[in-house]
Amino acid sequence: MKIINFLSNVAIPMVILLIIMYGLREKNKVFDTFLEGAKEGIKTTLSILPTLIGLFLAIGALRSSGVLELIINISSPILDILNFPSELMPLAILRPISGSGSIAVATDIMKSCGVDSLIGNIASTILGSTETTLYTIAVYTSCIKIKKTRYILIAALAADIVGIIASTIICKIMY
Repeated sequence: MKIINFLSNVAIPMVILLIIMYGLREKNKVFDTFLEGAKEGIKTTLSILPTLIGLFLAIGALRSSGVLELIINISSPILDILNFPSELMPLAILRPISGSGSIAVATDIMKSCGVDSLIGNIASTILGSTETTLYTIAVYTSCIKIKKTRYILIAALAADIVGIIASTIICKIMY
């Protein structure tokens, strides 16, 4: 275990050192190349900042408005028929929208239902098998200036639904 801790502590400094040594061997101006990359990174950050601010504002409005609870209350009878735990519905709704929001919801689920419970295991599996779809699409498409994201959104949300359903089925079979 000490060897693994040591290797994890020195991995990043060793990679940085290897990059610097390779750059010097190839007679590249390592620091100048680093500065150019940093400038590009700042430009990219500034170009996607409006998208991120809009997305964070929408997430905050969704969570504080009570719309999320309304959707859960309306969909509860259907979820009962489909044998999907209604405790997981906030996670299923928030996961494609917000990573931090979905982690907060998953933490609440695990506090109330237990980490080793079926619901806790399904919540953990959903977190691992789905993506913060809207955030990812917003960042990547705004970075390369794609305007028509309709088909990307449909495919990505379909993948999230499949991930949520598969997580539920597999956990119910295994646990």
